[in-house]
Amino acid sequence: MRNLGRRIRGAIGMGLAWGVAWSGAGALVARVPGIDSDLPFPLLFAPFGFVTGIIFSGIFTVFEARSGFDRASLPRLAGWGAGSGLLLAGYIAALRGEMLEVLAFGPALALAGAVRAAGSLVVASRSERATLLSRSAVEGG
Repeated sequence: MRNLGRRIRGAIGMGLAWGVAWSGAGALVARVPGIDSDLPFPLLFAPFGFVTGIIFSGIFTVFEARSGFDRASLPRLAGWGAGSGLLLAGYIAALRGEMLEVLAFGPALALAGAVRAAGSLVVASRSERATLLSRSAVEGG
């Protein structure tokens, strides 16, 4: 049960990190002339990032939990990220009853998920490297 709580916290953390990243992407999209929305793009994109991050975390837990994040390959994680974007696109299309919308939104959400998954691995590896360096400095070499 303790492990389940840790996994849930990890999924929420991943969702929050992805939400922030997608909000930043929304801020960039807002700068493109001719694209308008009733809701500011950073606020529009953040929930999609949050949900996609949680989906990615679930996929990772099912398929990669034994090997761990530090041993996962970049292409494989990018593939899981792309899959999480496609699942979100399919879910949105199903809610709207317009399954052809997957063709419109699927590639963009898959690309965004792949980039964010790769970014998560890069951040995790840098964090791990920084932790190892700080341990080495504390231990004296």
